[in-house]
Amino acid sequence: MAATAATSPVRSAQLPSGRTHQGAPGYERTPQSELFLLAVSNMVGENTFYESGAARDSRYAALIHEATLTDPEWTARFLRWLRTEANMRSAALVGAAEFTVARLVAEQPGMSRQVIDSVLQRADEPGELIAYWHANHGRALPKPVKRGIADAVGRLYNERALAKWDSAARSIRFGDVLELVHAAPSADKPWQGALFAHAIDRRHNREKAIPDGLSMLRAREALLSIPVAKRRNQFSNPERVRETLRAAGMTWESVAGWLQGPMDSKVWEALIPSMGYMATLRNLRNFDEAGVSDVVAVDVAARLADPAQVAASRQLPMRFLSAYRAAPSLRWGHALEQALNHSLASVPALPGRTLVLIDTSGSMESVFSKDGSLRFWDAAVVFGLALASRCADADVVSYSQGGRWYNQTYPDSLVFPTRAGESVLRAVDRWKSDGYFIGGGTDTAGAVRRHFAGHDRVVILTDEQATGHDVGRALPARVPLYTWNLAGYRHGHAPSGSRNRHAFGGLSDAAFAMIPLIEAGENADWPF
Repeated sequence: MAATAATSPVRSAQLPSGRTHQGAPGYERTPQSELFLLAVSNMVGENTFYESGAARDSRYAALIHEATLTDPEWTARFLRWLRTEANMRSAALVGAAEFTVARLVAEQPGMSRQVIDSVLQRADEPGELIAYWHANHGRALPKPVKRGIADAVGRLYNERALAKWDSAARSIRFGDVLELVHAAPSADKPWQGALFAHAIDRRHNREKAIPDGLSMLRAREALLSIPVAKRRNQFSNPERVRETLRAAGMTWESVAGWLQGPMDSKVWEALIPSMGYMATLRNLRNFDEAGVSDVVAVDVAARLADPAQVAASRQLPMRFLSAYRAAPSLRWGHALEQALNHSLASVPALPGRTLVLIDTSGSMESVFSKDGSLRFWDAAVVFGLALASRCADADVVSYSQGGRWYNQTYPDSLVFPTRAGESVLRAVDRWKSDGYFIGGGTDTAGAVRRHFAGHDRVVILTDEQATGHDVGRALPARVPLYTWNLAGYRHGHAPSGSRNRHAFGGLSDAAFAMIPLIEAGENADWPF
């Protein structure tokens, strides 16, 4: 049994202090805890079931301001982690901008420049941060913003980045960034001065020759000079064209535009060996539709399943489910299952009996992003089934709230029969095809009471917006209750932080590692 003295970082009031969106007793969290749970699930600008994108963004900015003024060192560490480890790109960029606003308003010098620099990890992000600032805080860029962006530009801007990310489709181009922040070339990059000058020239449509020192951009210009009718002929020699395209910094997207026609199997097979992990994962459907050979597919599958490449790619687990659903052929399934398992390496093997409750109420049907392909309940099922597969003995339940609404009857819960040795992706398929996504209300306390039968712990994957009774009191105090929050709303459904009541969150597996730590009687801290 877990030691009741162990604590966890997401903390709340120990008595109800509000209401969930569905009216159950709600527990207000500390500002840092509320910020953490919101940030690790916040795609910025996205509506959820109970909150508009604008309302979420406003709440997020207010929490960043409060945390910055209360504990700027904590907030700075958090924002860097949010971008580099949690891989929440937009939330980190917005957070760094709002961190700077809070420091400027409070007339607190220092730190903002470093925070801005720390969250900019990709060459298109300086422009995105400037665009956010212009839209929300005016045209003038304060010195900390300019200097932080200039530091990042020195790290990030190179020929390949310019070729990939700078185009007329961008509202803020590389040349705009350079002119706004006055970035100086890095002393250890003698070619960067010529690159900066060229980026500004192309932004203003000045027809100047590409400087001699920029060999990649010159090679790209040579490729673009080949008549369109002759470009596909280049693929008659796959090895030579592969090297030619690599030397010109051509991504698969730029090759597609360069050909001005369909990408057939010859083109893909020439590109695949030099494609990055994420690009490969995104294009499995395209490989199938183009008829890429099984010989090449074997190599692709090996790369997808390689644990070192999965770790280096920093893909969120849900990316593998998305790829699995998108790919029409069966030849990727095992590799994607292995990749998913590698991405869930922090999910622990738990002893004893575990009750896993997965919220599939209507609010959990909210999408993470505008494409609508993945929903809160998809993430809940992936994490819940992955955890169950590693438990010594697990009971898995999909729950909602029984009743009849809009001429449809909903069950209160459905027990999901697990199968020994079944892959997580296959189990997710079976969950969907056999009707375990329910879609009704959210009677979490009722599900706990109905299905708890002397288990050693209960894990609930939910948005916490319960109806009815107090979830924290639906379970004996001696039994650990772990809540995995997938939405980041203000009020939780149970107390958190101590006394066998703990909340985690996010779209990665990292926080699962806290469960065995807590059950060993050790305090769990922030992951940064």
